[in-house]
Amino acid sequence: MLRVRCLRGGSRGAEAAHLIGAMLGRAVTGWMHKAFQSSTSSTAMAAHPALMDEDTVNEPDPQKCPVCSYNEWDLLEEVIVGRAENASVPPFTVEVKANTYDKYWAFYQQYGGQSFPQGHVKKAVAEIEEMCNILRHEGVTVRRPEPIDWSFQYKTPDFTSTGMYAAMPRDILLVVGNEIIEAPMAWRARFFEYRAYRPLIKEYFSKGAKWTTAPKPTMADELYDQDYPIRTVEDRHKLAAQGKFVTTEFEPCFDAADFMRAGRDIFVQRSQVTNYLGIEWMRRHLGPTYKVHIISFKDPNPMHIDATFNIIGPGLVLSNPDRPCHQIEMFEKAGWTVIKPPTPLIPDDHPLWMSSKWLSMNVLMLDEKRVMVDANETSIQKMFESLGIKPIKVSIRHANSLGGGFHCWTTDVRRRGTLQSYFH
Repeated sequence: MLRVRCLRGGSRGAEAAHLIGAMLGRAVTGWMHKAFQSSTSSTAMAAHPALMDEDTVNEPDPQKCPVCSYNEWDLLEEVIVGRAENASVPPFTVEVKANTYDKYWAFYQQYGGQSFPQGHVKKAVAEIEEMCNILRHEGVTVRRPEPIDWSFQYKTPDFTSTGMYAAMPRDILLVVGNEIIEAPMAWRARFFEYRAYRPLIKEYFSKGAKWTTAPKPTMADELYDQDYPIRTVEDRHKLAAQGKFVTTEFEPCFDAADFMRAGRDIFVQRSQVTNYLGIEWMRRHLGPTYKVHIISFKDPNPMHIDATFNIIGPGLVLSNPDRPCHQIEMFEKAGWTVIKPPTPLIPDDHPLWMSSKWLSMNVLMLDEKRVMVDANETSIQKMFESLGIKPIKVSIRHANSLGGGFHCWTTDVRRRGTLQSYFH
């Protein structure tokens, strides 16, 4: 009857025809959408079979997962090595000023936002390539971050900046067991540094690794003491002794290089780039399997722990004699051997725009009996030999200028070992 009325019923028939057409259109569209969803889902399930069981939680298999590292000295099997390419001088902001020495302030004021001296960078690139070759020769798989143009200016609702580099993966990535933790960072010039490592991290995640990104700070003005009073080394000592830093407790922030791993115990310092809120975030995230200990040093400019306190074996630690640890008795009572490394040999006229000479102790352990150390630092080589540890000598003097030694320039992805307790 309705069909007849459609043909004969004038305007009412037209309305009915329009209604039927709309109903049929929705039915066909809905069927096609469901069919497409079903096809797409089937394809996704085929690529990722574990997704088919919604109740399945996939714990990484340590034997198959490419990511597994619990300390700083087990046999190194895979490592990320940073890139010096396109390294850019960070703008001379308050947090950069607080972390650099006054003799280099004019350099930052002149070149902030521009490339580091190209001749120097070219030599650093060559040194790191040679370092990668030697690591491969020692049986280590080497991975690299993506090359990115760090001079590009970006703007968030809170600040404007240019980038810096992807030279120091230790600063941004912390591997704890089968988990990769992306640090939030504290310098505005390093806000987007994670982008260089994302392809690698996604690959590791697809192969079973856990992947955590710590809360990204806004890096608004409130995160920094805009009137941080630094003029001399004496000022720095006084402020550090008072527990005052350029970063406030406005929001959590930390660099991964302020953490040092020793199995179930992880040691961290409050520094110019790591605040107590950042430490507390890490403590809650890793507990109760891991215990996070806060330690401190007589250091006028604390930033990254691994040129001050570097654990090189079970119960064996290098402790910077110029920056004594306030809690060193805690380690001695636990039966640890504390070694004071010799004075660095790096010349006074060699530029170190972002670090001190103590990069000499910023070494990378390939296992308990092999250490990657600077070829020019003969004194510390002899120290390692006296400990029965073979120095693997590589020269990275120009790479040092960009702010790191072997430990800084790397993040160990996989070490052959198990989770143990070394600190009692």
